[in-house]
Amino acid sequence: MTSYHCPVDGTRSAITALTWCCPACRGPWDLDFAPARGVAANALSGRADSLWRYKEFLPLGTSAISLGEGRTPLVPLTDTVSAKLDFLMPTLSFKDRGAVMLAELARRLGPDRVVADSSGNAGTAFAAYCARAGLPCTVYVPEGTSAKKTEQIRAHGARPVTVPGGREATARAARAAADEPGVFYASHVFNPYFLHGTKTYAYELWEDLGGRLPEALAVPVGNGTLLLGVALAVAELHALGLITARPRLIAVQVEAVSPLASAFRAGADDLLPVGGVAGGGGRDGRGTGGGTDDLPPVGGNGGPEPATLAEGIAIPRPPRARQILAAVRESGGTFLTVPEDGIREAQRDLAARGLFVETTGVACWAAVRAGGNAVRGEVVVPLCGSGLKTGMAASA
Repeated sequence: MTSYHCPVDGTRSAITALTWCCPACRGPWDLDFAPARGVAANALSGRADSLWRYKEFLPLGTSAISLGEGRTPLVPLTDTVSAKLDFLMPTLSFKDRGAVMLAELARRLGPDRVVADSSGNAGTAFAAYCARAGLPCTVYVPEGTSAKKTEQIRAHGARPVTVPGGREATARAARAAADEPGVFYASHVFNPYFLHGTKTYAYELWEDLGGRLPEALAVPVGNGTLLLGVALAVAELHALGLITARPRLIAVQVEAVSPLASAFRAGADDLLPVGGVAGGGGRDGRGTGGGTDDLPPVGGNGGPEPATLAEGIAIPRPPRARQILAAVRESGGTFLTVPEDGIREAQRDLAARGLFVETTGVACWAAVRAGGNAVRGEVVVPLCGSGLKTGMAASA
């Protein structure tokens, strides 16, 4: 197997060590991996109808526990906007793309148990794929998580642990468990194998569009795992000579929790310090995009996180903030934010078009509908989770 490396200080670790973060700065890992050359979009016919058809581009190559994830439909919404229906995954969300990678990695490493933290969708995906792999799994979820999501976690035999407080408290609880011996932390944020799963979203678009990508890709951003996966795929496809034009990345956050959008608009290369003053501060002068467990939530003083319908992207301090901001800027893209009423309206609009999507999953359609010149040209939006997970949003 290849090895992990820290993008901040260069620290390295063997995959087999079960070290879930950089021991020096407590930041997320990146992965040493380069995809194979010599595969064209028109050479993929006849392969498995799942994301594993792109095995030359994946660090694990193949999986023994696949549920047929990937290869979701691409359907038009307008003359210029299409939607990729990632809510048609086995566990009804795009998180299956990364969860199958981490579950397969855990199966190969053989830990005593697997732990994860999630506002719901990643947890349900990990529960399903750990069940498929025969691995015991504990999922930490914040209080207020949809009852349907926790029911789904239990149905797959995993143990949900409800943590008082919001998403930040839940992550801290899971990371404390992850530090115990013999534990594999299936972190969709800290483990880069997850990003190598989400990047297949863009590989599928490349194949479906005959060896090209659209002019712009709108992506919902909380921890940024889909956006960073897409950016990774774009870089790989370009380096391999499989695309010539790179799409703009349109990152979408909800107004109630939009730390990355605020930093982007301030011209900062990392999250803004509490109080909203731009700069390069943060622990050890590296900003707050790495290990941040000792810092209060962005935009507050450690109190409750703002309520929003888009629970899946309500992340006050994403650990990969610097990478997310850099990826959007390098693409020539931008950040858009949507209000709660925009989410309600977008969910109703999609339902009227035959697409029942959960409230987080409609954020990109809400942004694109109101985005004006920022979403010019051909755009693809992901519909990331099924409406069956949360139901329709109540009127304000």
